[in-house]
Amino acid sequence: MTETVTAALARVRDRVDAAARDAGRDPGEIAVLLAVKTVPAERIRQAIAAGYPLLGQNRAQELTATEPDLVALPHRTHFIGHLQSNKVNAVLRWVDCVQSVDTLTLAERLDRARARRAAEEGGPDTPLEVMVQVNTSGEESKFGADPTAALDLAAAVAQLDHLRLTGFMTIGANSTDSGRVRASYDVLAQVREETLASNAVGTHEARELSMGMSGDLEIAIAAGATIVRVGSAVFGSRPA
Repeated sequence: MTETVTAALARVRDRVDAAARDAGRDPGEIAVLLAVKTVPAERIRQAIAAGYPLLGQNRAQELTATEPDLVALPHRTHFIGHLQSNKVNAVLRWVDCVQSVDTLTLAERLDRARARRAAEEGGPDTPLEVMVQVNTSGEESKFGADPTAALDLAAAVAQLDHLRLTGFMTIGANSTDSGRVRASYDVLAQVREETLASNAVGTHEARELSMGMSGDLEIAIAAGATIVRVGSAVFGSRPA
């Protein structure tokens, strides 16, 4: 029998809580973000109803197709995939945070689009939450700023008036070697600490570490993750 979404969520939360306790951390400081790529809206609604309102979308097309079916439910959506410049306006309509800012060019595009949207709607000019994505594994297949450039990028992003830097995101090393995976997460934690210690204007809130997925969330939590992005452990295997 296929496991229900509610049961799968409970199992994931147990894993998160156990990993936090093993690391001497408070389980309550770790959020579970549901990576909902290719997941039908009905199953997403089940997850929200079960008490998991934080969603992550990888693709602009899926985001804009799914979000209209979720507007009646209280939730927050983060964009966690590579964001193309020509998709910025479409994405901004639906998201609360973009975790995948890996260049200043993209940040500036988001900044201008956020300002323009606020002016058009006539509402409060609330900054968009963003995170800087860092390629901590050095793998060419992954997006993200080089760790040596991440501090400068974070400082530049934090200067933009319509964005609010809240932390950093990475995708762990694609390896069965847990030591290598842990090292890639330790790099992100170090980037955060260096950024906070720099006292650069606007970086004082950059405390979130979005790292770890279904297969390695325990390693990420041990390294300091505050957000783990879980998909297959809740919704099962999905198309790439």
